Amino acid sequence: MTQSTSLHADADRARQAMIDVRTEVNKAVVGQDSAIGGLVVALLAGGHVLLEGVPGVAKTLLVRALARSLSVQTKRVQFTPDLMPGDLTGSLVYDGSSSDFVFRPGPVFTNLLLADEINRTPPKTQSALLEAMEERQVSVDGTPRALPAPFMVAATQNPVEYEGTYPLPEAQLDRFLLKVAVALPDRQQELIVVQRHADGFDPRDLEAAGVRPVASADDIAAGARAVRRVRVAPEVAGYIVDIARATRTSPSVALGVSPRGATALLATSRAWAFLAGRDFVTPDDVQTMTRSTLAHRITLRPEAELEGVGASAVLDSAAGSVPVPR
Repeated sequence: MTQSTSLHADADRARQAMIDVRTEVNKAVVGQDSAIGGLVVALLAGGHVLLEGVPGVAKTLLVRALARSLSVQTKRVQFTPDLMPGDLTGSLVYDGSSSDFVFRPGPVFTNLLLADEINRTPPKTQSALLEAMEERQVSVDGTPRALPAPFMVAATQNPVEYEGTYPLPEAQLDRFLLKVAVALPDRQQELIVVQRHADGFDPRDLEAAGVRPVASADDIAAGARAVRRVRVAPEVAGYIVDIARATRTSPSVALGVSPRGATALLATSRAWAFLAGRDFVTPDDVQTMTRSTLAHRITLRPEAELEGVGASAVLDSAAGSVPVPR
């Protein structure tokens, strides 16, 4: 078998594993295909996801089902106002048997971290998570400690409740590869949810619901390598750059998408193309990933917010002003 054939075989296995992951998560969650797709894209692109939605739309269940479908280590942290950085990163503790201080790893030392209600913890703890997300390491007592690979943070937050919360700073929002809105289901989807519960579905017992591990860390790594080989034509790269630049000239925007945002859109578009079975990115791939990749990277002017203008609408308008390459 040639090296090229082997690479294609590895990529095909990884793609099928990711498709299987989506199937498994759908066994527990109804009507959230976009959010599930975003989580899988982030896995392949090596990024983090912020899930935003009102209480009761299965944000936590989404991540728990994803964790159940993967053969990787997962941990959950409920973020609260009294959560300290050491509660997340770990700390030095005295070991009486050795008469020395030893490092006890915190929950961030995992492959998939569910950060529940991330905006309920103070900035000091948020900054500790920021280092983990960006550097894939944490510093405890001045010593950097590498996190395992793969490492992904899937965080949740409630967009309508502000009492007792600490809004995420722009710098940390920018570290999330994707921000995915978890919407309320339509009537038919909600009927399916209620019927599942009537039939005995228990969201705390995903094993009984039939959700099983179908992808390993090796599958994720193989998929990530394949994503990096997905070709991006100069015209498509220019399209991505022009969308990012268009946000900076919008009269409603105080701060547009940075070059980091443009590279993030490149990464998510590649992952989406890979999942679609292609080894090249199309303008449609870019359009599909634009809103979830870029909307949270835009800061609106106060007068635009007062008029009820949303970042997604501004982004759609800016992207619509850019000619689509043929």
